[in-house]
Amino acid sequence: MKKFADAAHRWWDLDGEFKPLHDINPIRLDWIAGHASLRGARVLDIGCGGGILSESMSAQGAEVTGIDLGDKALKVARLHALEAGIKVDYRLVSAEQLAAEQPRSFDVVCCMEMLEHVPRPASIVQAAAELVRPGGYVFFSTINRNAKAFALAILGAEYLLRMLPKGTHEYAKFIRPSELAAWARRAGLDPVEFKGLEVSLLDRSFRLGRDVDVNYFLACRRPA
Repeated sequence: MKKFADAAHRWWDLDGEFKPLHDINPIRLDWIAGHASLRGARVLDIGCGGGILSESMSAQGAEVTGIDLGDKALKVARLHALEAGIKVDYRLVSAEQLAAEQPRSFDVVCCMEMLEHVPRPASIVQAAAELVRPGGYVFFSTINRNAKAFALAILGAEYLLRMLPKGTHEYAKFIRPSELAAWARRAGLDPVEFKGLEVSLLDRSFRLGRDVDVNYFLACRRPA
């Protein structure tokens, strides 16, 4: 929490440490919209941070709620949304608490680039499943746990290319696709699609593909 609080003022610096999130945001937005219509949908963004994904979904016509436990990041998100003229309801609340307050309230629930940073990721998956309505979609993204992921996501991205600050990730918190799918099924979700977020280390560009060895997305649906 302290690590992200210290960097909160740089969320919307397009050339700062959150540049990779800005770079991949159009990709993840298109992927989400390819599964679930956002226009008029009630959408929850868990771990919204400074609001990069939340704002883009609101611009697509969604009614977006963004939640985070970082007060500084939420202040930045609210200020930027105000300046941009975009409406997002930002709340300082945990996913578990909101699930107790508003179960089955959202058409779409997103939890992107967050699970590898929390102590109990399975609890977040369970809360996401409780928050989505029957027939709704839940979207996750995280990092696989293997030697290739360690080499690229930590050694490559943090130490060699310095795409991310050193210490951004902890290898032990990376999550295998089989683990995430098992948590989703246990929570009552049906996994629909895995996609890999492939990175070119030469030009630092991103694209969706079939390789889930490092960064990957998982789309799930709650049975109607």
